[in-house]
Amino acid sequence: MTTVFTGRIRPLVPSIDIEVEAMVVDDGVIVDIGSADDVRSSHPDADVVSLDGWVMPGLIEPHGHPGFAAILLSDLVVDLRPVVVPRAEGVLAVLRTAIADAGGEAVFANGWDSLLQRGLPDPDIHFLDGLAGAVPLVVLHNSGHSVYFNTAAARAAGIDRSTPDPTGASFGRDAEGELTGVALEAAAVEMVVAPMLAKAQQHLPRILPAHLRDLASRGITTVSDLSWNPGLNPLIEALRAQGSMPVRLRWYEMSRPGGRPAARGDQDPLFRQTGVKTWSDGSPWVGNIATSFPYLDTPATRGLGLEPNHIGHANYTPDELSAIAEPYAAAGWQLACHAHGDSAIDATLDVYAQIIARHGLTDHRFRVEHCGAMTPAQFERAASLGVTVSLFVDHITYWGEVLVDDLFGPEHGGAWADAGAAFAAGHRATFHNDGWVTPNEPFRNMAVAETRITRNGYRMPGGAAVGREQALLAHTANAAWQLFSDHEVGALAPGLLADFIVMDRDPVTVSSEELAETLVKATYVGGIRVL
Repeated sequence: MTTVFTGRIRPLVPSIDIEVEAMVVDDGVIVDIGSADDVRSSHPDADVVSLDGWVMPGLIEPHGHPGFAAILLSDLVVDLRPVVVPRAEGVLAVLRTAIADAGGEAVFANGWDSLLQRGLPDPDIHFLDGLAGAVPLVVLHNSGHSVYFNTAAARAAGIDRSTPDPTGASFGRDAEGELTGVALEAAAVEMVVAPMLAKAQQHLPRILPAHLRDLASRGITTVSDLSWNPGLNPLIEALRAQGSMPVRLRWYEMSRPGGRPAARGDQDPLFRQTGVKTWSDGSPWVGNIATSFPYLDTPATRGLGLEPNHIGHANYTPDELSAIAEPYAAAGWQLACHAHGDSAIDATLDVYAQIIARHGLTDHRFRVEHCGAMTPAQFERAASLGVTVSLFVDHITYWGEVLVDDLFGPEHGGAWADAGAAFAAGHRATFHNDGWVTPNEPFRNMAVAETRITRNGYRMPGGAAVGREQALLAHTANAAWQLFSDHEVGALAPGLLADFIVMDRDPVTVSSEELAETLVKATYVGGIRVL
């Protein structure tokens, strides 16, 4: 069926730099775009749909975690995130209520953040035992890079003092070797939360579609999952068969030592694997990013248990990281590596450079994820290698003051997530929200990249701002390119899939403050309204 959509359309294609009035969609693909009169006269028999608002390409989340976020943001998990429970006393009250109401069943919570919820106690195993007693209690840090647990939860997960640290991760232990109730990094975190994930399986047919619909309601038409569980593939296929898949999904396998690459599949426009993901370091909020400079010595860092002049460390040695990445690169997969600290970024780029040279790669689009302390020189080096970057600019919104005053000072914290430097180096940079870590708010990402101002009005003392065109491209054409989907989505032009959103304001001309508050009125995927 052929449909003419009319409205105030921003195609966001460099060769189409004006507002257009109409586009023609046939079988989910844009076939024409232009003035309303020209389009209608060229397609006199087409149905006409008038769009009430401003129209732009559907937004793309290049670094999400919908498979895991669907669980953590569901009613199966107690929501402690600072955006929901801002104060420490509220966090403890919510936990106590959840434990009292659990009837002896395990309690799983997510969102602990002592840097934003000031006054939280040290959540070691003794504190959590006192809080929950025989009730298994697991509390995931808001970053997802650490988890706290009591004795009952350790028992339920089959973890004790004899459990070895998995490669690239660790369990906290005291001087006698007993568990302290904390696990750091993905492989150890997954062992602790395994009972929760097992319990969640029966609920996924309900909670995963609900989460995907929520993404679509925010204007997201393509989302990537950087830690996808292939066991969810049948559920996605069932949603496809029901015609109830509201977004396109690109997924990344979690690569680990000894991983075996899957064979490259077809180019399914709705759902396909794009690459593999690993972690060079951890989270700034728990002290485990690999930097060349120390954390500050402040009450906040001491509250994290960091000694003066603490410097975090990498999850893997360069040789280990290379051994993880090599088989996937040799099989033709895109590599994506989490790296916040400048030392971790150097190590990641070193490994990438060796692999690129070894295999003579050109259009590989290897990725560096988050890029917190990445310097202008490192952005330039990455660009020279053909390595692309995705920045977690929303860190500025919520943790800007923390980065400068509590963790790293103005030189290193002030330039955090330097999107301006990324674009200046020639990158097709992208922005993201990292699943559940901050709310999925692409327009706010764009605004904070333009202003570098926190939610409290504090202007970061370093880093460079971006312009409006760069901000919009970070969640559209650039993200499509980064996901090897630029032949399908990311702009409104003939030959591309008709993924677009209708908004209450013009994304090109409004102020940064207004852009952040943009409301999505309708979302279309393949020319079909999904929300």
